Amino acid sequence: MFKSLRRPKEFYRSFFALALPIMLQNLISSSLGLVDTFMVGTLGQNELGGLSLANTPFFVAMLFVFGLQSGGAVLMSQYWGKRDIATINRVIGLSIMFAVGLSFVFATAVFLFPRAIMGLTTNNPALLDVAARYGKVVAYSYVLNAFTSLYIGARRSCESPKLGTVVVMLGMGSNVIFNYIFIFGKLGLPAMGVEGAALGTLAARIVETVTVLGYIIVTQHSPKQVLKLMPSKMIRPGMTILKDFLRYSSPVMLNETLWGLGTSLYAVIYGHMAASSDITAAYSLSRNVEQIVTIAVFAVSNATAVLVGKSVGAGDSKEEVQSLGMTFTVMSFIVGFVSGLLIIVALFTVVRPFLFPAFKLEPGAMRAATIMLLCQGFATMFFRSFNSTLVVGILRGGGDVSFGLLVDVGAMWLISLPLAAIGGLVLHLDILWVYLFVLSEEPVKTVLGLWRFKSRKWIRNVTRESVA
Repeated sequence: MFKSLRRPKEFYRSFFALALPIMLQNLISSSLGLVDTFMVGTLGQNELGGLSLANTPFFVAMLFVFGLQSGGAVLMSQYWGKRDIATINRVIGLSIMFAVGLSFVFATAVFLFPRAIMGLTTNNPALLDVAARYGKVVAYSYVLNAFTSLYIGARRSCESPKLGTVVVMLGMGSNVIFNYIFIFGKLGLPAMGVEGAALGTLAARIVETVTVLGYIIVTQHSPKQVLKLMPSKMIRPGMTILKDFLRYSSPVMLNETLWGLGTSLYAVIYGHMAASSDITAAYSLSRNVEQIVTIAVFAVSNATAVLVGKSVGAGDSKEEVQSLGMTFTVMSFIVGFVSGLLIIVALFTVVRPFLFPAFKLEPGAMRAATIMLLCQGFATMFFRSFNSTLVVGILRGGGDVSFGLLVDVGAMWLISLPLAAIGGLVLHLDILWVYLFVLSEEPVKTVLGLWRFKSRKWIRNVTRESVA
């Protein structure tokens, strides 16, 4: 198995040039989430839980964007293998039109009806009030985020991820500063609490958008620019690429949306359990910790999608693509084992002695967070890293988006989600059992994923010789 890691230095040079910036971006984004959680957590446990619930509907909406980005990346990475920049521009144009339009509609709905939409996540009046106040202010930041995410994702598909690191760093720095000013009332401004956190996020997204637009304008005619934008291709992509875009983006978008909806329903289950305040606060904290520790897992899966797609688009043989996939499979197991172990170590060395007191968690919330992090650690060590690399990296890069949809969504909606709902809302089981039910999909996905990978049916060249 480990023989598959024996590859030329050029391969690892390309891999790390792509994976390390992605890892840094994920680290910054996850750290920002923890900083946001910490600042709001100092206001009280209800504020912390309310913020977590407020982000739930936005999480679902942004998965539309991520689905469009990932679906478009299936085409862009393979066309990058052919160095067809014109067709990549057509895909970028379609991605932006769909994603920004959908984000605007959703943001407007949240802005106009915040309590009705946030009321879908909890029946706790205190948590609902916090979520509605936060959601109304932060709504349109997700429109800006849709644009910047799609452009950065397009550059990543062309093996040029560095701009994303710069944008994320600026976004984090400005978000921390704005949050500090608005939440706690600095520089002569009134303390705005939860609304201040939302306003800080909106201001940071404006900084990111201006940075991306400025970069495009300044570098558009530079000879070093690997992805020169072609407005005529973006505005009029053509019916051929539209059909291909819908064919490969729709399953990915449906995958991400249903997966995100299922994940959000987990939060809804937590929000309707007897100890909802304790559990939602624990869930908010544990997710932030997990996201920081598992940054390498998502870096491997994203880099895998680009490099596998590039190999398929360049016309490499099935044997070479399969061998490349095996390399990433072994990497995913190694990275997952280390990341899962780090989650468990962080629980006992950082979270329990330092974060629990800082967030002023009640004993019930501390117990729930401990259970969640322990379960996350073991699941990541043995299952989750491989599943992420398989679905997001290997299958999508190889053009096999339909099976990715079936295995990712099917295991959740047919197994873990019904079990969690019955356990938490009908049988009123302890959070330990409910959370184990949540994770029950992972071993199923691993078994099915290994079977699909060995079949080689996932290797599909989706490019065309010419696009009109």
